[in-house]
Amino acid sequence: MQIVRFVVSPGHAYLGRPSDGPARTETTSPAAIELRAGYGVVGDRYAGRAAHRDAALTIIAEEALDAVAAELGVPPFDPVLARRTVVTRGLDVERLRGTDVLLDSGDGPVLLGGRRPAAPCAWMDAVLAPGAHALLRGRAGVRFAVLGSGTLRVGPLHVSFPTTGGGLFDEEVLLDPERAAVGSRRRSS
Repeated sequence: MQIVRFVVSPGHAYLGRPSDGPARTETTSPAAIELRAGYGVVGDRYAGRAAHRDAALTIIAEEALDAVAAELGVPPFDPVLARRTVVTRGLDVERLRGTDVLLDSGDGPVLLGGRRPAAPCAWMDAVLAPGAHALLRGRAGVRFAVLGSGTLRVGPLHVSFPTTGGGLFDEEVLLDPERAAVGSRRRSS
C-alpha cells in the first residue's frame, strides 16, 4: 500500500455549474501534509471549519479512478481532478468507512475516523469524462475526521485498526488490496 499523491487547496474549484468551468484556485500536490486533530489538513479549504469537522480529509483509491476511466474507454484520469486529499494505491479505501484507522507513512501513526462516503458530484462528468459521476458512486472515496495529529508522506503506507483493548489489528487481516477499484456498491457477497 502506498500514498501516491496529496491534493491540497485553500479554495474550492468546483463552484456553481460545471458549464461555467472550475474556479481558479491554487492547488498543490506536496510530498507531505500536516494533520491536526480536530482541525484537518493544514492549508486545506476544509481545515478548521465546523461543518467539515467529520469530513476534513478525503481518501480515494487510484485504482477506482483507473477502473472508471477503463469502463468509459478513456485514458487514465489525473487524480488531482477528483480533488480528494489523499490518493492511495493498494488500499481498499471503501472498507475504511465507519471505522477508526491509523495511517503511518513513516513519521508515526495518525488516527483518522472514517465517517461517510465521499459522494461524487456532477463536476466529475465535466472534469474527468461524461459518465464518470455515475460510475464513481460507491467508490469515490471516504471522508474522514482527523482525530490525531501528525504527518503523512507520499510513499509506503502502513494501515492498522485500533481495538477497544488498546491493541491493533494489522491491515493484512482486514484489507484486500484487490478490492481497491471495486467500491462499496459493487461488492459481491
